[in-house]
Amino acid sequence: MTPAAPASDDSGLTMFQAVPEVDPSDSVMNGILADLREHLPESALVGGAPAENIDLQDALDRWFPVIVGIILVLGFLLLLIALRAPLTALVGTVVSLLSTGAAFGVARLIFQDGHLSGLLGFEPQGFLDGWGPVFFFAMIFAVAMDYTVFLLATVKEHRERTGDATTAVTEGMAHSGRIIFAAAAVMVAVFFTFALAEPLPPKEMGVILGVAVLLDALLVRLVLLPALMLLAGEAAWWCPAWLRRILPDISFSH
Repeated sequence: MTPAAPASDDSGLTMFQAVPEVDPSDSVMNGILADLREHLPESALVGGAPAENIDLQDALDRWFPVIVGIILVLGFLLLLIALRAPLTALVGTVVSLLSTGAAFGVARLIFQDGHLSGLLGFEPQGFLDGWGPVFFFAMIFAVAMDYTVFLLATVKEHRERTGDATTAVTEGMAHSGRIIFAAAAVMVAVFFTFALAEPLPPKEMGVILGVAVLLDALLVRLVLLPALMLLAGEAAWWCPAWLRRILPDISFSH
């Protein structure tokens, strides 16, 4: 610990600097920081890079479920207003979590456990950056909802024209499937380009978002979601009368 250094602004504050013997990213730092704050006076402030990182991680861990909940609710409401079909809106929102979960699993295997680190040219740090889950969840869900709105809006348009749920899914896939696949292919190529970057953050972004878009477009959006809608049939477009009176009547027919 360094000697006490009075503040130069006549505030009466004094700074002590202590250098930990462990790496700032070591989990032991959590206990060290907790002990310092427990034994120091309440008026004392514990700062520095390790304390800031731990406090940031605690805040992200505490608010991450709230952020996820808000994003899911907003996504569900968007689909509900556009489609006026509660079951379809719910399914379209929930299946987006599959590609997100898969992308996070790949992120752990590569950037935390170190698999493929030699191929991608980086040294694994043993953990994901604290900002990663919040940032990547929001980005992946936004891209997934973009494809979802485009696909389901096309399906709804054909249902309004034909009046048949099965035909609507088939024709909707025929008209929008290739466009979604082409758009996803461009995004995957761009994201995987970031995987060639030297700094770790853009490399993480490229791999995680690229994998998420690839899985979402190929498996979730173009296979699983249409299959669930075919299984649901007309129930996918059922809406109670009281909810229909509340929701705006948005038509996609031309």
